[in-house]
Amino acid sequence: MNRARTKHRGEVFRYDGLEVSASSLTGHYDLDGRHFEETVTFEGFADVDARAAIALGQLWYLVAGLSYYKAGAARRIDVGKTPLGPMGRRLLEGALLDGLAEFAYRNDLDLRDVVIEGGVDAQRIDVELDAQRVLTPFGGGIDSIVTMTHLNPELHQSLFVVSPRAGRFDPLEAAAALSGLDVVRVTRDLDSQILSRDPQFFNGHVPVTAMVTLLAAVAAVASGRGGVVMSNEHSASVPNLSWRSRSVNHQWSKSLDAEVLIADALSERLGDSLSVASFLRNRSELWVAQEFSIQSAYHPVFRSCNRAFTQDGGARATTWCAECDKCLFIDLVLAPFLSRDSLKAIFRAEPLSEPARERQLRSLVGLGAEHKPFECVGDPDESAAALVRLSEIREWSDVAIIHELKNQVRPGVRFEDLLVEQGVSRVPAHWLR
Repeated sequence: MNRARTKHRGEVFRYDGLEVSASSLTGHYDLDGRHFEETVTFEGFADVDARAAIALGQLWYLVAGLSYYKAGAARRIDVGKTPLGPMGRRLLEGALLDGLAEFAYRNDLDLRDVVIEGGVDAQRIDVELDAQRVLTPFGGGIDSIVTMTHLNPELHQSLFVVSPRAGRFDPLEAAAALSGLDVVRVTRDLDSQILSRDPQFFNGHVPVTAMVTLLAAVAAVASGRGGVVMSNEHSASVPNLSWRSRSVNHQWSKSLDAEVLIADALSERLGDSLSVASFLRNRSELWVAQEFSIQSAYHPVFRSCNRAFTQDGGARATTWCAECDKCLFIDLVLAPFLSRDSLKAIFRAEPLSEPARERQLRSLVGLGAEHKPFECVGDPDESAAALVRLSEIREWSDVAIIHELKNQVRPGVRFEDLLVEQGVSRVPAHWLR
C-alpha cells in the first residue's frame, strides 16, 4: 500500500439539515464551504414524515454523512441542531472510528483526533408496531436468501431493497421476484460530486450496511412493522488486522458491535417497539453455504460478486466475474456441499482450479503475506476448514493447489464444529421456526 499522502485534510464538516417529505429523506452536508446532498426515496408507503420515522431518519442522516465526510476527513464534525443523544453519539463515534477504520488505514489517517460537536437531545417517541410484520434487507446473495427462507413462516415478511439512481440490480431483482414476497424499495441518490473521483478527495470504504440497516428501520417504522431482519454472520465481527492499536474490520457495520450500537440508538428513540438483529449472527459462513446449497431454485439467479453491484450501471458485470476474492470465497464454501458441475454451472468458470487465483486462495485460508482480504468473506479458519474438507472429496483430487495448501493450513476449528451455533444471538424468539 502506498502510504504517501499528498491530499490535505479538511477543517470542518457540518450537518446542514435533514429535509423530510412523505416519501423521501434528503441530507445536506458541508465540507469547508462545499455543499453535498443525498436523497433517498421510498416506495411502498407514504409515511416517512411520521414523528417516529423522522427520529430514525435522523440517525440515518448522521451515519450517511460519513460518505461525504470522507472526502476531506475534517478534523471537526459539527452536527448542528441534529438530535443526537448519548446512544446516537456513541453510534456516530463508532461509525467514524471503526466504520471508517479501513478508510483511515488505506489513507494513512488517524481519525482519533476528530472532535464531534453540536447536537441536541433525542426525544423518546412512543409508537405501536406490529411485531409479526418484519422487513428483511435483501441483496440477492446467499446470506439474505438463507435468512429469507429460514425465517418463521408465521411472520409477515417483506423484502427491503436499496437501489442506486443508475438503476436496479438485475440479479437481485431476479432473486427477489423468485421469492414471491412483497418488496419495499429505496432509491439512493448519492451526490454526483462524491462519484466523480475528484483527485482532491480521499476515497475509501464506508459503513454502508449500517446505513442500509437504518434505512430499513425507517421503512419499518413508517409502515408499522416491528422488525428488521439482517443477514450478518458470526465471522463478520472478526477484524482484518490491527493498526495503531485499533482493529480494522472491513465488515464492521455487519459486526455484533455495530448491531448493538444501532439497536441502542434506536431504543433511545423508540424504546423496545422495534427489533433489529441479524438472523445469522450465531452462524458460520459454512452453515449458510450448507443451507443455501439446498435452495436450488435460487442457484441460477443469485449473485454475490460485487462487480454486479457497482453504482455505475454501465460498468456492472452481467455474470460472476470469477476473478475477485468474493467469487473465489463463495466457490470455496459451496464446494463441500455442491457438485463440481453444479458450481461450474453457477460461475460459468471454476475459480478454485484457476492458477491465477492461487495468491488469493492463500490469503483466504490465512497463508498470505498480508491480512485477510478487505472483502465480505469469512475468517481464515472458516476458509481453511472448507479447503481441508474439499481436499477429501474425490472429484477435486486433480486440483493440485487444494492439496498443497491442505498440508500447510492449520484451521483453529473443525469443519463439523462450524455447522453448529457460534456465539451469541440477539434474534427474538418469535423470528425462529
